[in-house]
Amino acid sequence: MKYAFFMMPLHLPTENPSLAFQRDIDLINFVDALGYDEFYIGEHHSAAWETIPAPEMILAKASATAPNILLGTSVVGLPFHHPFNVAERFVFLDHLTRGRAVLGVGPSSLPTDVQLYDIPRQDLNPMMVESTEIIVKLLESDEPVTYEGKYWNIHEMSLQFKSYRQPRLKLATASVGSERSLEFAAKYEMILFSIAAGGPPNAVPISEQWAKIEAAGKKHGTNPTRDDWRIVTYVHLADTREEAWDQARDGMVRDVHEYFYTINTPEGWLTHPDQDPASLTAEEIVAKRRWIIGTPEDAIEQIQAMYEETGGFGGLMIGTHEWMPQAQIEYSLELFARYVMPHFRGHTQPLGRAWERTIADRANGKIPALGGPPTDAPSVDDHKSNVFVNR
Repeated sequence: MKYAFFMMPLHLPTENPSLAFQRDIDLINFVDALGYDEFYIGEHHSAAWETIPAPEMILAKASATAPNILLGTSVVGLPFHHPFNVAERFVFLDHLTRGRAVLGVGPSSLPTDVQLYDIPRQDLNPMMVESTEIIVKLLESDEPVTYEGKYWNIHEMSLQFKSYRQPRLKLATASVGSERSLEFAAKYEMILFSIAAGGPPNAVPISEQWAKIEAAGKKHGTNPTRDDWRIVTYVHLADTREEAWDQARDGMVRDVHEYFYTINTPEGWLTHPDQDPASLTAEEIVAKRRWIIGTPEDAIEQIQAMYEETGGFGGLMIGTHEWMPQAQIEYSLELFARYVMPHFRGHTQPLGRAWERTIADRANGKIPALGGPPTDAPSVDDHKSNVFVNR
């Protein structure tokens, strides 16, 4: 199982943006050192909380000091850019990172960005689809590409060099469970980010999404793989469940009540239609959205439940937040890396079995006492000589 991050990012508009950007880079380096696999950053241009307008720039800077982690976007708002420019920038990033770039694409889900660019809502998705088709042609074609569409026309355009990763760099997209987005991901064999819960009323639940993806793959003649499927949720861990909740509660309520209510309206967050938005609690948010707040053992239990519910997925994707001081955020990520990641990768099970055998051997008197060397043991000098000869 892979372990990834989905960074919007969310930074309070009252703080120094330069320090926030550096903290984001530091976080990438921190999780790279802990063995996490992927880090994705969103693109936004308005509303003051999500403040990275060109994610490929911060990813390029981070790649110089984070040598292992895959680096991608979550996502580039394709309606805001000419598709040739997007393809060229990410081919360049793929070379700068030696094949670690992923181009995550979407129509833009931030209403204030759509307002800023003054694009009709009904045009967003078809613009994204058309742009993606052009980008893929540019990435794959050895000949200049001509394309006449509704939103973009290109004539005899070609990339002067192709992506570092062959046959082309990987694409990704996010989904709240719409059949349209699942088919889109399957058509281009994308890495798919599916939210754990809380989509719109007509959303396909995660338990049924892979069947839809497989059917779409057959329709388009592609082979999507579960290894490319990420389930997205928030995670905060501490030594005790009570401590984790005490650390997370105020920050998550602040983000939902102040930011998400403002950019989208509260209805999608409430537990029932007549609920007073001001009354929504942290416990209600976590239950509805399937966020993970607690200990490493709680995380293992909840991830295992989602894995069984879906029939299996390729990775867990953790949303970044700033609900509490950075030291507590980093400790949570360290706990996850120390105890949760190795559990699902199978790294700790042999250790557990070895320890159980050791306990049983002690109980059965099989472990020898080593109070001193036997009388016929070779001397230290003899031992060194034997080792030298054997080598």
